[in-house]
Amino acid sequence: MSKLIECIPNFSTSKEQDPAVFEQLVEVAKNAPGCTLFDVQSDGSHNRCVFTLIGSPEGIEEVAFQLAKKAAELIDMNKHQGQHPRMGATDVIPFVPQTKDVTLEECIELSKRVAERIWNELQIPSFLYEDSATRPERKNLAKCRKGQFEGMPEKLLQEEWAPDYGERKIHPTAGITAIGARMPLVAFNINLDTDNVEIANKIAKAIRGSSGGFKYCKGIGIFLEDRGIAQVSMNMVNYEGTPLYYTYEMVRALAAGYGVNIIGTEIVGLTPAKAMIDCAEYYLKVENFNCHEQILEYHLIDMM
Repeated sequence: MSKLIECIPNFSTSKEQDPAVFEQLVEVAKNAPGCTLFDVQSDGSHNRCVFTLIGSPEGIEEVAFQLAKKAAELIDMNKHQGQHPRMGATDVIPFVPQTKDVTLEECIELSKRVAERIWNELQIPSFLYEDSATRPERKNLAKCRKGQFEGMPEKLLQEEWAPDYGERKIHPTAGITAIGARMPLVAFNINLDTDNVEIANKIAKAIRGSSGGFKYCKGIGIFLEDRGIAQVSMNMVNYEGTPLYYTYEMVRALAAGYGVNIIGTEIVGLTPAKAMIDCAEYYLKVENFNCHEQILEYHLIDMM
């Protein structure tokens, strides 16, 4: 099997709010040699879209740069409005190993090459985050992004927040990008039957690891304008250490305390099958279950 790397760039635009920009980004991704566009997610309230590409190390490295270049040409962050925190036209570029012969260290080196090229050719600075981070506080994307696009010029002047690549100033329209390597995560959102975003914020604070909740959960409260509801938006950075059903049950219990119910959940982008299988096993109370031995598709994959 050839080496495969996943790249999941997040852009500060959406099909709902700027379809022309969205379609041009999709076109770049679809026509990139050496990789395949597996999924595109867009959310108008977040005003954000997430691409999932998988390909050879060379193909992924090139498409990451080309997408950042196209986003810089088309997106002006001075005009951007959306519910999701953001600091750049290409807000974040993570690289994830997908085959056993690709190491996390290879993805870290890839992230550095992309960050250097984006600065040299596009003059967009970047922070290295997650496993590529050069300082402990930069592992956490939320800490890198704190201040967002509007507050970033002042932040970059602080001694500890010089970009890893680039000068202490943002690109005037494309801002700054977080680039790094990490293991797979699940972007998991829970929608509530209330328009009170403060309830979602309080729940998110209670469950996220940084404020004493689940170790591998990152969460914020968001208001979805198109639906008029609040959402607990999460990144599950280790879905085995903190399964999805942990956060689901805790959000349900905390929401009930406010007289609020869960009306639905969503997975943004692609997810490892095991994250969902673990939920099915938990809720079905399946005894002595081994997903690799008892899931038909795993056997079919092994035969290929």
